Amino acid sequence: MRAAGGDRVRARPFPWEAAMTLGLHRLRLSPQVFWALTLPELAAMAGGPDRSAAISRRDVEALMARFPD
Repeated sequence: MRAAGGDRVRARPFPWEAAMTLGLHRLRLSPQVFWALTLPELAAMAGGPDRSAAISRRDVEALMARFPD
């Protein structure tokens, strides 16, 4: 994958081990129920989206400066 500037961006693999531990162990879902869930459903059951991955205000301002109207 390439970013807007042409730089290569390496995508991180999905954390399946953590998702399966959450769904099958902590939430005690059956495998059938776990594998039938969508990722947004699993995220909601886990307590919502991970806010630690949210973009910071400084990053938003840097993007606004880089890509003005």
